[in-house]
Amino acid sequence: MALDIKLLDIIACPVCKGKLQYHKEAGELICRFDKLAYPLEEGIPVLLENRARALTSDELPS
Repeated sequence: MALDIKLLDIIACPVCKGKLQYHKEAGELICRFDKLAYPLEEGIPVLLENRARALTSDELPS
C-alpha cells in the first residue's frame, strides 16, 4: 500500500519537526537532518523515534 502524498504536507519528523521525504522504493519516510528512516506499515507512517532506522550518509537519497 502506498503513502498518501498529501500527508507529506502535514506530517513532520517527531525529533526535529523538519520536513520528511518519501522514499518509495524502501517504503520509508526520510529525515535528512537527523538521518533517520521511519517505516510505513500498510501505507501508514510509524513516526516513533524508537522505530526509526539510523541512516548512513551513503544511504541518504539525493
